[in-house]
Amino acid sequence: MGDGLHLPAAASTLLLAAFGVLTLLPHCLVGKPTEEENAGSSALLQRVKRGWVWNQFFVLEEYTGLEPLYIGKLHSDMDKGDGSIKYILTGEGAGTTFTIDDSTGDIHAIQRLDREVKAQYVLRAQARNRLTDRPLEPESEFIVKIQDINDNEPRFLDGPYQATVPEMSKIGTSVIQLTATDADDPTYGNSARVVYSILEGQPYFSVDPKTGVVRVSLADMDRETRENYTVVIQAKDMGGQLGGLAGTTTVNITLSDVNDNPPMFDQRLYQMSVPESAPVGSVVGRIWAKDRDIGVNAEMKYSIIDGDGRDTFDISTDPTNLFGIITVKKPLNFENKPSYTLKVEGANTHLDPTFRHRGPFKDVTIVHVSVEDVDEPPLFDSPAYLIELPEDAEIGTVVKTVSARDPDAANNTVRYSIERTSDPEKFFYIEITSGALMTVRPLDREQIGWHNITVLAMEMNNPSQIASVSVAVKVSDVNDNPPSLPHYLEAFVCENAKAGQLIQTVTAVDPDEPLGGQHFYYSLAPEAANNPNFTLRDNQDNTAWILTRRGDWSQHDQTVFYLPIFISDGEQPVQTSTSTLTIRVCRCDHEGNVLSCNAEAYSLPASLSRGALIAILACIFVLLVMILLMLSLRAHRKKPYLCDEEENVHENIVRYDDEGGGEEDTEAFDIAAMWNPREAHHHLAKMRQDMLPEIESLSRYVPQACVMGGGGDSNVHGYVLAKLLEADFDPCAPPYDSLQTYAYEGEGSVAESLSSLQSGTSNTDHEYDYLNDWGPRFKKLAEMYGVLETNSPPMW
Repeated sequence: MGDGLHLPAAASTLLLAAFGVLTLLPHCLVGKPTEEENAGSSALLQRVKRGWVWNQFFVLEEYTGLEPLYIGKLHSDMDKGDGSIKYILTGEGAGTTFTIDDSTGDIHAIQRLDREVKAQYVLRAQARNRLTDRPLEPESEFIVKIQDINDNEPRFLDGPYQATVPEMSKIGTSVIQLTATDADDPTYGNSARVVYSILEGQPYFSVDPKTGVVRVSLADMDRETRENYTVVIQAKDMGGQLGGLAGTTTVNITLSDVNDNPPMFDQRLYQMSVPESAPVGSVVGRIWAKDRDIGVNAEMKYSIIDGDGRDTFDISTDPTNLFGIITVKKPLNFENKPSYTLKVEGANTHLDPTFRHRGPFKDVTIVHVSVEDVDEPPLFDSPAYLIELPEDAEIGTVVKTVSARDPDAANNTVRYSIERTSDPEKFFYIEITSGALMTVRPLDREQIGWHNITVLAMEMNNPSQIASVSVAVKVSDVNDNPPSLPHYLEAFVCENAKAGQLIQTVTAVDPDEPLGGQHFYYSLAPEAANNPNFTLRDNQDNTAWILTRRGDWSQHDQTVFYLPIFISDGEQPVQTSTSTLTIRVCRCDHEGNVLSCNAEAYSLPASLSRGALIAILACIFVLLVMILLMLSLRAHRKKPYLCDEEENVHENIVRYDDEGGGEEDTEAFDIAAMWNPREAHHHLAKMRQDMLPEIESLSRYVPQACVMGGGGDSNVHGYVLAKLLEADFDPCAPPYDSLQTYAYEGEGSVAESLSSLQSGTSNTDHEYDYLNDWGPRFKKLAEMYGVLETNSPPMW
């Protein structure tokens, strides 16, 4: 078998070095028949030595030439060079990545090869007779390996990185470990050997060149000074030598907080104020011990360690655990104590033993709390009053004297009153200055047993400050009600009843409730003490029996008997009463069951029959119908407010365009109507809805003494004056004389018209002295307007 070697000039040097290592890599499989086959065919076939020859097994990646890359050559020792053998290539990439010249066996790569994508290809080769297509050689498998070059830089696949390290960490404290990945072959040369270095972040941090561990390189780094750092790390292959490829990443390092700073109050003295009316639990103020640390390292706990307000105020931490909240623990009183002093301590709750030498981790401050004065309502000397009063207490009895005072320093005067709704029937009265509560109406326990009164106390100088207190008055029982039988009590006796037979058991009732219980005494009234028909037996148990004293009863002789019963109670003062028991005679069977009695007697009184009752009801109905009819007719006959002179007898209205006949006109008004004193009591506030006033009456200066004038005609004088005052004070009175009490004005009168229609046009007051010159008929009018001579005697 002949061997042929065909190498490209450019790859000869590299392949010579690899031949020694890879001599066993190709697998030339020579067909070897079994023993049975050899035995059967030994006479026909001879053993033929066959072999494959290929000249290259390695190829460099990333070939960038224009021609296909020659890889190697397949050659069979049976190939005589006459073209009768056909070479076939199969396996990974055959036909797409690798091609073969079927005549010469030359193999070329037609695509760019990348070791990082695929490091080797497994191919199979076969030689066949070109004419018969029969295999001349067994199929042989060989490997084409892609040789690595340094074409990939190191990469940090997880970057950029975030890391945290406690502040004040020692030098050498590990922060984070970084790992760079190089896609090149780590088994071939230094292409994948990575070295780490720090490009940015000195002198605070450093990196181990082999392991990639980032460490603290500066001691006592303080988070409160600087919290965040940016570190740039580089990874370079080829062992960091010149020409190696490099990749970088960023590490953001944050210093975490530790409790290395003690808290400190920003004020040595806090000034706060709170009104004395603040309820328990009210917030007075807030304090803060500032801590440069954060999170749990800055959480505080506050406490009052000293001061005169330790029992009056309390302090707690707000939900953020940073601030101290001072609250009211007990009610405040400005008059008792106007200010308090508190010594407050704030301390960290989470301590780090490593930094105890920086302590103590607490601070102290002083809080001064001023109590503001508030005008408070009066304060009663008791939160409630309970009083017991007998029901026979006299009117004006002082029940209780309540007392309230102004708790403020001003000590204003207090006035008392009863809240209206608590005593709607006004049984009590309270003296406004002393607070003495007294009765103003008789009390009756049987009607109202308890009176719950609310007494109000109000500051005289500030009525808005009101306090109240409950006064419960229990009305105690007094024996003031006599015992009596039920209101309507009847019994019956059978006609066949014998002497000594029980016909009724009576029991009295008494609304009083004596302490020792009820105890009644029964007997027949004195006028019935010798009653021949019935007798009474007191059972000494608050009941009594009514017994017959004879037999032979008959309805024909007498149907009804009246038995007066005298009852007394056992309390002091003893109360007695007499009740009448009605006993009817009835027919009964032999067992004592009633068969018939007077039927009317059970539903009506003995002196009133059913027919009489119906007649009375009919009369009442007819009377009601007549009254309603009269009211209806009277409503239909009502006249309007303004009417003609012929339709109004008492108060005619005179129109001013038609004056009367002066003194000769005596038919315009019936003076007799003025003698009726009831006409002078009309309500002064009655309003006219049909017109508005235009002028005021001139009689507002009438002296009040005239009302009390004597004489037989005082009724007329009073009526005139009442009408005059009504007109003066009535804002809706008509603007003309509607009284017409003089009957002398008009044509023919020496006074001419006395109408006030034109009085409003004058700017000066009217003079009425001329009324004295009109004669005795106008003396009264002159007196009413105050112009009567002082030496003249009164007319009425």
